[in-house]
Amino acid sequence: VQLQASGGGLVQAGGSLRLSCAASGGTSSTYTKAWFRQAPGKEREFVAAIRGSASAVYYADSVRGRFTISRDNAKNTVYLRMNSLKPEDTAVYYCAATSRGLIISSMPAGTWYEYWGQGTQVTVSS
Repeated sequence: VQLQASGGGLVQAGGSLRLSCAASGGTSSTYTKAWFRQAPGKEREFVAAIRGSASAVYYADSVRGRFTISRDNAKNTVYLRMNSLKPEDTAVYYCAATSRGLIISSMPAGTWYEYWGQGTQVTVSS
């Protein structure tokens, strides 16, 4: 499975962006998909995850209520809609996928995911 993230850019605080992650190869429409981010000098952190059937979604506390993860399995694409962006949201955003399902205790860990995209830069100016 290959993942290609896009949609990053420069936006002012309070603005919005939508990230996309297109998958190719494999049966990724059934895979759990997630977004992570990594800011300069910081560890990678979990942002959001969505079950293959889109029947369940999960968010990090820092983005809940502002970000929305969704997926279109017909297009093999997962999205991250980011509203009310803050300077602290500045990071490289990565999409990830796993065939292992969505286990609540495991999904925030990067090691749970088998496939990773190349990352897209999001910069929020104050």
